[in-house]
Amino acid sequence: MTTLPAPGGPLRIGLVGAGPWARMTHAPALASHPGAVLSGVWGRRPEAAEALAAAHGTEAYTGDTGFDALLAGSDAVAFAVPPDVQAPLAARAADAGRHLLLDKPVATTVAGAREVAEAAERARVASVVFCTLRFAGGTAGWIDEQAAAGGWFTARATWIGALFAPGAGSEFGASPWRREKGGLWDVGPHALSVLVPVLGDVTEVTAARGPADATHLLLRHTSGASSTVTLALDAPSGAAGTEVEFRGEAGVSGLPAGDGDARDAFRAAVDALAEAARTGVAHPCDVRFGLRLTEVLAQAEARLGPVDA
Repeated sequence: MTTLPAPGGPLRIGLVGAGPWARMTHAPALASHPGAVLSGVWGRRPEAAEALAAAHGTEAYTGDTGFDALLAGSDAVAFAVPPDVQAPLAARAADAGRHLLLDKPVATTVAGAREVAEAAERARVASVVFCTLRFAGGTAGWIDEQAAAGGWFTARATWIGALFAPGAGSEFGASPWRREKGGLWDVGPHALSVLVPVLGDVTEVTAARGPADATHLLLRHTSGASSTVTLALDAPSGAAGTEVEFRGEAGVSGLPAGDGDARDAFRAAVDALAEAARTGVAHPCDVRFGLRLTEVLAQAEARLGPVDA
């Protein structure tokens, strides 16, 4: 396992990405983390990287040589870029011996996600995929409790966003990859990150299209339980909302309201990465789990077929 700085020293984490997610969550969380140092910001747009770096008192990087320079001054790299931009850069960072704090999904192709997983394994670096609910204070413990309870018969998960609705005003609505890939790939990992730890890995996938970008999944899990999932980003504003419910021997249990502060959740993910790097014990939400999420979502996408089918 690639080692960290001297015991007690801060973890130098470089940030790849300078868009809204990096600006609102990653950069401020890293800059305020007592056990980490924001070692630099790399962006595809120099002006965005420079502005974000200046706001947090660190260096800005861009381009190919800039990425190498960021790696040279970092122990780990956090990513806040589109998934298929993330994957090759993350593999490159792993090959350079840098620990990985990845965003979900790791990639939207199995080949891309596998490249990152194999690079991390080859270099023996630690990895964490930032599935927000797995690290948020209000939900992480609840997920663990449901997994420990067991005996679940079925579950349903609904992740419906109105990102593109008139007047929504979300900066994420301008994201080309979200527009292209829809709810399946953007919020699908969130749903799976809650269902899989509780019900077990997915063994069967059935998928059907709904209105706009809505996708409906029917899943079977290794525990024998089934789950239904509805995902969308392009719903009317009044339809938006998130729900998860498990039903089984212990009764009915629903996801607690609110998912907490994203910055606090990201700081918890930094702690998880540092612990995995220090101990050599893989975190349950590591790059191999991220690869599995991509495999399930890719299988669902294949089941859907062409949009006009």
